[in-house]
Formats: sequence, structure tokens, C-alpha cells
Amino acid sequence: MAIKEILLLGNPKLYEVSETVQESELNDLALVIKDLHDTMIDFRNKYGVGRAIAAPQIGIFKRLLYMYIDEPVVFINPTLEFIDDEMMEIIDDCMSFPQLLVRVKRYKRCTIEYLDLQWEPRKIMLEGDLSELLQHEYDHLDGILATMRAIDNKSFYLRSEIFS
Repeated sequence: MAIKEILLLGNPKLYEVSETVQESELNDLALVIKDLHDTMIDFRNKYGVGRAIAAPQIGIFKRLLYMYIDEPVVFINPTLEFIDDEMMEIIDDCMSFPQLLVRVKRYKRCTIEYLDLQWEPRKIMLEGDLSELLQHEYDHLDGILATMRAIDNKSFYLRSEIFS
């Protein structure tokens, strides 16, 4: 198992914009994907949450997302498009600040275009919690944290106060 340290809130590297993955790097991604998987599963075992992780959270500043709900999905160089203006308000959490929750607004629906592990283009439409999840992870690729999307200065909660 290759559990990596997750960069935590306050680490200036979390605000860096990630670089595009080049096709020549595809063979090198297997180890990074294994690290993302192992790190996310370890976090899930510790905290009971964790459905996806962005490469920058483990210090790999490439445009790469890993999601594991029913099966693993790897998103290489993803781009988001918002289908309409309908928003939803949610309480967001993050592996980079596991004890903090943030009230944010996200688009209810979006499409994500990405390359798969065979470097084939894919496009899926997401709605509700999966739309929110991928928007959150995508933000990490641009150095944006949920704390930066807080609705207002009263939108922060300790997990222990909400789920006690």
C-alpha cells in the first residue's frame, strides 16, 4: 500500500494550478493512481467519508482526479461545463481539512469531459451529489479550496459540532 500524506489547509501548495497530463506520461500514472486509491481508502477508513481525491492533494500537480464509488474512475485533464444556472447549497467537506465543513453553492448539473486511461475522450453528465463532488475535486486542479467558495463568513462548521 502506498498511502501518501494529504496536504492540509494552510499548505501554500494547495493553491497551485496543476499542469496538463501529457500522453507521454500515461505509463507513469499507474503508480500515482495507486497512491490516490490507497490514500483515499485509508482516509475513508479513518473518517468514514471520501469518494474522490485530486492529485494535488497528495502533492502531484497534474490535472488528474480519482473517484471510487462503485468502481474506480480516473479523469485525466478534465474540463467542466455547466448545463444551466440552477444551483444547490450544500455542506462541503474535504480531505485537506477533515474536521471542517463549509457551506457552499454548486451547480446542480454539469458535464465533465476527460481522457480515460487509454487516452480516449469521454463525456458524462452529472447531477446532484456527483455534480457537486466533481466540481469540488476539479477546483483542486485550479488551486481552489471549498473554503474559498464559502457562502459567507458564517459558513464554517466543525464536524464534531454537526455530527455529535
